[in-house]
Amino acid sequence: MIIQTKAFGEITIDEEKVITFPKGIVGFSELTKFTMIHDKETGAGSIHWLQSLQEPAFAMPVMDPLVVKPDYNPEVEEEWIKPLGELDLEELLVLVTVTVPQDLTQMTVNLKGPIVINTGERKACQVIIEGDEYQVKYPIYDILQAKKAGE
Repeated sequence: MIIQTKAFGEITIDEEKVITFPKGIVGFSELTKFTMIHDKETGAGSIHWLQSLQEPAFAMPVMDPLVVKPDYNPEVEEEWIKPLGELDLEELLVLVTVTVPQDLTQMTVNLKGPIVINTGERKACQVIIEGDEYQVKYPIYDILQAKKAGE
């Protein structure tokens, strides 16, 4: 399938790379079909993009939370992940959304609302973590700079 995107232009997506969010993403419940676009940059702190297949202008930066918070291990209520089908830990991918403001030093990730993907079923959902342990705006700029310097 060929899709036109605002950020990446025309791209070809294999049907097997389509990720379905049965309930959409928080704030965007009408957007249910996505694909992952990987940044050319690799290494510590690399950002990936969750690109909507329904809305060309919607591409959300995401990353592995363990890069910036190695002890990240939220408890997720079973009701949140039921729509993902049978879960195998080896097929579970957890990502967090990245907010990149004009001032890059203010870059944050949302540890309270991770995206959980069942890679085997290609189904995903965004969950809300209860309690105060994780922040919605967890600062990451200094962490990424330190990791980059250590590569």
